[in-house]
Amino acid sequence: MQIVVAGQGYVGLPLAVRAAEVGHRVVGYDVDPRRVQQLAAGDPYVEDVVSSRLRTVLETGAYSVTADDSALAGYDIAVITVPTPLRNGVPDLTCIEACARTLGEHLRPGATVVLESTTYPGTTEELLLPKLEKTSGLKAGADFRVGFSPERIAPGNRRWSFEGTPKLVSGIDATSLEVIKGFYDGIFHTTVPVSGPKVAELAKLIENTFRLVNISMINELATLTDRLGVNIWEAIDAAGTKPFGFTRFTPGPGVGGHCLPVDPLFLAWKIQEELGVPFRFVELAADVNHHMPDYVVQRIVAALDNRGVPVAGARILLLGLTYKINATDLRNSPSARVAELLTDLGADVRGAEPNIPDGADTELPVRRVDATPQEVAAADAVVLLMDHARFDLPMIQQHATWVLDCRNRMAGTNVEVL
Repeated sequence: MQIVVAGQGYVGLPLAVRAAEVGHRVVGYDVDPRRVQQLAAGDPYVEDVVSSRLRTVLETGAYSVTADDSALAGYDIAVITVPTPLRNGVPDLTCIEACARTLGEHLRPGATVVLESTTYPGTTEELLLPKLEKTSGLKAGADFRVGFSPERIAPGNRRWSFEGTPKLVSGIDATSLEVIKGFYDGIFHTTVPVSGPKVAELAKLIENTFRLVNISMINELATLTDRLGVNIWEAIDAAGTKPFGFTRFTPGPGVGGHCLPVDPLFLAWKIQEELGVPFRFVELAADVNHHMPDYVVQRIVAALDNRGVPVAGARILLLGLTYKINATDLRNSPSARVAELLTDLGADVRGAEPNIPDGADTELPVRRVDATPQEVAAADAVVLLMDHARFDLPMIQQHATWVLDCRNRMAGTNVEVL
């Protein structure tokens, strides 16, 4: 089949490459010419797609990438994987709308459009479908198929592969579901059909809301148990011995990325907009998460003060600037907020991030250094924000004057855990 994957980022590129590998002819469409040029040269910027896979599907002609929408003509299935950010607490679906107009211009009878971008319940049927109909002049259900299948990308996850993660699928009618399920059956090991797009849209938001609420609860508890003189990490380990009714979550400097800080607020916005009531759990969880970098900085300032070192002028080394362990993604990383707060206080802040290659088209929030013994020893405070596998933790503990370990990976008289 002729497949279009609109959006060649962290979600779209793995799908496009996988679809090409299983035998489809895939056009990767992206409006960013620099991204298109990079991919056409066989250089992926997504950690879950190695260059050898990308170059293979490029060389065989199974995959091509373009910013020219005329190349989309004749598609059998188009998958939308464009960004859906929040702007001042309101979902910004302009990328979906623009993509719907572009795909609608090339929509033909018998074709199928699937939305994968995370959004609030109702988007597929209330926004995407009407725009496709208006642009194309065709009728959904009678002339073309529509559905929603939420992405479940977990960058750097070695336990659950892209194709090994069960895939939710839905359609606006039985025929749409049949076509969409058939397509994804050839890509994923397991597909899970649900009754309609709203269920699939809500399921995605439940997944990430569950994680946000529980992580935020543990984070708030960490700020309290420190003052109570109780080791929360030991308590979590103890609770984890229960074989049922408990899921392990651990503290950290806050959640980041494109999902947890954003997706639950789509649901909160929809509930407030449509029902006129707040989703209090999400609002509280988001607030706790937002203030975790402030708590990390408070701990650093207090520790420096106990040693007679003013934070203004103190040399502070931040280890791990991505939002997730072993990832290469800086989006919404709490480390950026930690760095900003410390810089505003007058500290000399430096950051070590071994997962971002030198020369990458990415701006780090602080002056970049390597976590060498000399750099570690020269710091008044070392803060382990992300415990990347590339960090030599025994060396860091040996040479550091003082460490705030936000991941409970070190122990010693010079180490405090979050």
